[in-house]
Amino acid sequence: MKLIFGLGNFGDKYNHTRHNMGFEAVEILAKRLGISFDREKCKGMYAQGFIEGEKVILVKPLTYMNNSGECVAAWLRKCMVTAENMIVVYDDISLEPGVIRVRPKGSAGGHNGMKNIIALTGTQEFDRVRIGIGDKPEGTDLVDHVLGRFAPKDFEAIDKGLETAADAIVSIIRDGMDKAMNVYNKKPLAVKKETETSSKKDTEQKTDGALE
Repeated sequence: MKLIFGLGNFGDKYNHTRHNMGFEAVEILAKRLGISFDREKCKGMYAQGFIEGEKVILVKPLTYMNNSGECVAAWLRKCMVTAENMIVVYDDISLEPGVIRVRPKGSAGGHNGMKNIIALTGTQEFDRVRIGIGDKPEGTDLVDHVLGRFAPKDFEAIDKGLETAADAIVSIIRDGMDKAMNVYNKKPLAVKKETETSSKKDTEQKTDGALE
């Protein structure tokens, strides 16, 4: 079983803000899986389904970003699993808008939600998918930046980045972290070509199966 946490802030005022990339990525994944965030438990809204035969629980913490660890730690206790069985998806100002990076462990990198998760779980040893939102413009406030919305020029990159983040989550579960890093830590064009090739192979395999 895998717990997949998409970080963000609940409420209409935070919809589509830079800090809510985690929410939006797991919502895309839930839609692909045909499941909905229609239940609440352990300080989070959740949806439950399967990826490649593996049970997954997608969670959007209700604690607001800075207290994300309260929800994460509660779910780990509830499911009686360790942090090695979770993936955390969140925004990253150190990456350009829409750029994706996956890692099996690491520091919080200044992200308050991740700081709280690490503090309350007592470990940095868990998978994460980071979605670039771009650094704040010089002379502006960081809080205003992450709680703000993207400029129209970034819409296309962000939309593609969110879809790619959902792809990366599936890859981590299906193929393992090493292969996911090889694919998704490349430049966006290289990722696009490789994922298109993978999608083509999947389609061919599905077609072959349908003919058997």
